[in-house]
Amino acid sequence: MLRVKLLDPAARAPVVAHPGEDLGYDLFALEPAELPPHATVRVRTGIAVEARHPSSGEPLGLLVRDRSSMAAKGIATTAGVIDAGYRGEILILMTNLGTTPLAISAGEKIAQMIPAPILTGTVEEVESLEHSARAVKGFGSSGR
Repeated sequence: MLRVKLLDPAARAPVVAHPGEDLGYDLFALEPAELPPHATVRVRTGIAVEARHPSSGEPLGLLVRDRSSMAAKGIATTAGVIDAGYRGEILILMTNLGTTPLAISAGEKIAQMIPAPILTGTVEEVESLEHSARAVKGFGSSGR
């Protein structure tokens, strides 16, 4: 369940085109924005949210990800973690990877929010870690 507070009369609540099939909620730009080449801009949504698991009611975090239509234009969504306790306005950091400016229109779908369970726990410092088959192998060690 996603509870949404509209912080501005022009704000639009997130939508799911195909409930039960789509992974994320589409988010809308509150106002027009200009994305200069190779720059990152904060785009307002005008909403605050509270996400809960539909069955258990447990709090959920939200991961903000690219919409494929924006990615196809060379626009990346960055810094996309919304903690379960955050109640401020959702701002979307968008980076124009291209060489020409791109305009975002008010009301345009700009990103999606994907619910995620909270799995963080306490941190325990230890002298050693349990053995694994991979051990310290990294950066391409599993082959190409």
